[in-house]
Amino acid sequence: MIVDCAIYRHGLRTEGPADFSDALDEARAIGDAFVWIGLYEPTEDEFDLVTQEFSLHPLAVEDALKAHQRPKLEVFDDSLFVVLKPVVYEPDSDSVTSGELMIFMGDSFVVTVRHGEGAPLSSVRHRLEADPKVLEHGPTAVLYSIADAVVDHYLEVASELQTDLEVLEAEVFSPGGGGGSRNTASRIYRFKRQILEFRRASGPLAMPLARLAGVGPFSRAVPFVNESAQPYLRDVNDHLTRVNESVEGLDRLVTDILSAHLAQMSVRQNDDMRKISAWAAMAAVPTMIAGIYGMNFDHMPELHWWWAYPAVILLMAALEVGLFRLFKHRGWM
Repeated sequence: MIVDCAIYRHGLRTEGPADFSDALDEARAIGDAFVWIGLYEPTEDEFDLVTQEFSLHPLAVEDALKAHQRPKLEVFDDSLFVVLKPVVYEPDSDSVTSGELMIFMGDSFVVTVRHGEGAPLSSVRHRLEADPKVLEHGPTAVLYSIADAVVDHYLEVASELQTDLEVLEAEVFSPGGGGGSRNTASRIYRFKRQILEFRRASGPLAMPLARLAGVGPFSRAVPFVNESAQPYLRDVNDHLTRVNESVEGLDRLVTDILSAHLAQMSVRQNDDMRKISAWAAMAAVPTMIAGIYGMNFDHMPELHWWWAYPAVILLMAALEVGLFRLFKHRGWM
């Protein structure tokens, strides 16, 4: 579905031809203008027209239609292809879901393709249209604004996950023993799955964004990207680095919490086994004595003595009290 199509000249939206080819020709004829087309989960027939008019590479078109791509940057002869994965945090279910956002950028045009609900394209377009000074820098301004909005939302999601993790950590290490509940391990595992989903979106984006920003080994300029925008893209790259460091820290902390929870469960099981063993030992003493004196023999020590029965009972009681105090002193009871 085609969501929006517009020509921007000197940072201002203008009315243009409905036909994509005529709009692109007009933008190139003007010189300081570009076409921005937004699509949402387009069908193959809908995208064929865009592909033909803008000469998009067939491999990139296939990726844009099928989705399920990793964040990446590909440079073709006539266009630049960028894949981003916006994430959405659901506070009701404490879950993270990701969408996909593809950007085709070339000479005087930008084509954005959105899959899922996490892409902030409408807000980005409105913000850019309200700031012509940024939009007048052309397609590069659109690429920067979209990447900046996606990465900034990463920071918000990372903050939400940090809050949830603190709550989970308090539950695991609560003095009341909440960490021993049966659902705690499954909750920790589900939380780790959310972090993994987040890492799949933010982690692979580091190399494409570094290449766009021209940092590290990727100092060469990328075609169709205005070099004057690289300082702004470096700022986005710095934010992404913070996000990836935060996600890495969350993942390590969740792993430590899971290990601590399993250790707590093991300690509790050992405590239970010690208590069971202590009670079994206490039950074994009178059982042994009663078993000996329950044997059917005539000639047994103290068998016919009148004080033998109370002596055995007192012996049992004394041994039970002694064992109880011993186990209590060692913390088994």
